[in-house]
Amino acid sequence: MKIVRVQYTTAAEFAPINQANIAAIVHELKELDHPGIKYGCWLLPDGKTFMHFDQFETEEDHELLTSLKSFQKFGDELWASGLEAEPKLELLHLVASTENFWS
Repeated sequence: MKIVRVQYTTAAEFAPINQANIAAIVHELKELDHPGIKYGCWLLPDGKTFMHFDQFETEEDHELLTSLKSFQKFGDELWASGLEAEPKLELLHLVASTENFWS
């Protein structure tokens, strides 16, 4: 299992575009209905800081996410937008959870 947390801050005017791009990723993932990917994103109270929390059964599942057209569009537009704080990526290790994960 691979767990990734990414946080970054966009310019205020780009935040709605980023939200739409993230919604497109979620839509594409729901259409795929791939059991090895759990993807979520939260907007912090400032309205422009995003925190993604993604869980993958395998490394190949992570690669599948990053290969999606919607994800590539999201990344291209995010980097071109003029970020206030660049993405900070952290790889997390599960200690315990009430949620059932992959074996």
